Amino acid sequence: MHSLAATLFLAQYAATLFMTGLIWFVQIVHYPLFAVVLSNTTPTDFRAYESSHANRTAWVVFPPMAVELATALAALLPSLRPEFLSQAAAIAFATLVVLIWASTGLIQVPLHNRLASEPTPETIRRLVLSNWLRTALWSARATLLTMILFDGPGIRS
Repeated sequence: MHSLAATLFLAQYAATLFMTGLIWFVQIVHYPLFAVVLSNTTPTDFRAYESSHANRTAWVVFPPMAVELATALAALLPSLRPEFLSQAAAIAFATLVVLIWASTGLIQVPLHNRLASEPTPETIRRLVLSNWLRTALWSARATLLTMILFDGPGIRS
């Protein structure tokens, strides 16, 4: 597996594995702790915390998310899709990435913005609950990409 298409697939796989691990950490540890931070700080302090959180998180999540998006979209082109990846699978992977970006932009970012302006336990609860969608989507991507890699030339060649 040495072609550009295969390299792009492996980049997609690596970015997805990274984001899947990160989203599970965020879902189980990080987001639930927002309620603890809010209950132990003033609203002003929480707004500063949320602002710092958002700025720092962007540096960690944007690069792998951009790699995922770019490589998933690239695989839609036959010349950039490895032979072992069907067109249907490439469409499915791209769809999952678009759904993740949509959830992030339409649900989680607005909830973070609300926390930055008017933090409430209810907004935190909605953030935790809504983030299960991204957790499930990234978990599905990781599982399916792993299955493709093990079924394709992946580690066997």
